[in-house]
Amino acid sequence: MQKKSRLGLPNLGFGVGLRTQHLPEILSGGLRVDWFEIISENFMDNSGYTNSVVERLSTDIPIVMHGVSLSIGSASPLNRDYLDKLKKLAGRVNAAWISDHLCWTGLGSHNSHDLLPLPFNEASLKHVTQRVREVQEILERPLIIENPSSYVQFRSSTMTEWEFITELVEATQCGLLLDVNNVYVSAHNHRFDAEHYIRSIPHDHVVQIHLAGPTLCEEYMVDTHDAPVPAPVWELYSLAQTLTGGVSTLLEWDAKIPNYPDLLAELNKARHLMLNGVMPDTLTSTPVASVDKQTVLSTPIDFQLTNIPSNGYKNSYNGAK
Repeated sequence: MQKKSRLGLPNLGFGVGLRTQHLPEILSGGLRVDWFEIISENFMDNSGYTNSVVERLSTDIPIVMHGVSLSIGSASPLNRDYLDKLKKLAGRVNAAWISDHLCWTGLGSHNSHDLLPLPFNEASLKHVTQRVREVQEILERPLIIENPSSYVQFRSSTMTEWEFITELVEATQCGLLLDVNNVYVSAHNHRFDAEHYIRSIPHDHVVQIHLAGPTLCEEYMVDTHDAPVPAPVWELYSLAQTLTGGVSTLLEWDAKIPNYPDLLAELNKARHLMLNGVMPDTLTSTPVASVDKQTVLSTPIDFQLTNIPSNGYKNSYNGAK
């Protein structure tokens, strides 16, 4: 499929999130992906070995920054210190773009460490629109906004999520990170048509797509990022890629993380689909179901790049894909 540029941003191809346990193999055996996504907060206040690794990798492969703390929907003032650090990090790693979620994460100094949903109404839209504009002015680049998964809705909402997103994009000219798994999860939980959602958003502003595997917990679907991508999510991905004309693909796997070859095998299903136009034969037909009411974590964000050995890899990295 032809690679198109939107908002001046390229189709980077197929990437994965950069995670601690994969670094030894990446640094010794080559990248084997087209790009990496890093969690912004892991590197903003870190000047040690992990930052030097990412800065070194950024000379050979595009890096995208993905945040979980911007809290664009919060009633609290924008955190200028956070935004300044975000902008400086983007310069250090030559970030292809910066993304975060359409949500709020806390109030004042309290951080819930969760991606909390917004009411979709005119007051909320006006508030978020102004904040997105301010963030883009500070960062001096488009902000890429992701649709989060959700488990509750507000009675005060007067529009759908896809209508809200469309209005936001048209008003701010921001970009979209379309998480097709989140659409699938929210559609299941709130009983709307996931395909209609995908068809209704402004496709010319979609810069990136997220893929992930959720978990079915009795009547609810939970965005756990800890399993293979199920067939219904692949169907939404195929539709989204057709409608957008082809954009950057990122496989999220943030809990029960497999070894690097197995992670790449899951990512390569997306390559196969885009190259051949047909679904791979090895898809998981349905989402994983929780066992014995086990506790699952929605949108796991506790995956700091910590405890990375500072020796043994510095001279072995060859930069090969």
